[in-house]
Amino acid sequence: MTQLTEAVHAHRILPGMKLSEDEVAEVFGVSRTIVRQALRALSHDGLVSIERNRGAFVSKPSVKEAREVFEARALLEPQTARAAAERATPEDVAHLERHIEDEHAALAAGDAGRALMLSGLFHVEIARVADQKTIETFIQQLISRSSLVIALYWQRRSALCESHAHHALLDAFRQNDPDRAEEVMKGHLVDLVSQLNLREPPTETRSLKEALRG
Repeated sequence: MTQLTEAVHAHRILPGMKLSEDEVAEVFGVSRTIVRQALRALSHDGLVSIERNRGAFVSKPSVKEAREVFEARALLEPQTARAAAERATPEDVAHLERHIEDEHAALAAGDAGRALMLSGLFHVEIARVADQKTIETFIQQLISRSSLVIALYWQRRSALCESHAHHALLDAFRQNDPDRAEEVMKGHLVDLVSQLNLREPPTETRSLKEALRG
């Protein structure tokens, strides 16, 4: 269920929230069987934890897991950005430019959750441009985990619209400059980590129906 995945990535459903099969089925107008299949798929992607006799919950990464996610990204993404800069075509650059435009349009509309989701997907698109299928899969999983980490530990949400790193990356791809792309990606990831407050987060009290219908 794409809507459920997007709800997690856009932070309408927050880490630790229980995903009642009945409520999800009611909100989306589908059967519990479809919901159960969707929850299993999300569990495979690391977005959902399914606990025996308790049900499904949005995954809640620990501080240790949060650090590991960004350490893994720091190992993979600078080299992926380098490869993307070497291979980027004008069509690739135009596609990434439209992606950034959609991100800014979401911000202008006051939809910070969607903007954040698109910001993460931008990194997946870079791996696609780099033509690194295996690494693209890893990065997609790491971006999913990052979305949960940011929902829990992001300390300055206003910084979402302050970063110009994606534009800088786009310029490096446009100029086919791998050294610049690698350098910008390294700095971008360091900046993201600097905006995390890696302490245990407060408990979320918002109801599932409110989140999904929000």
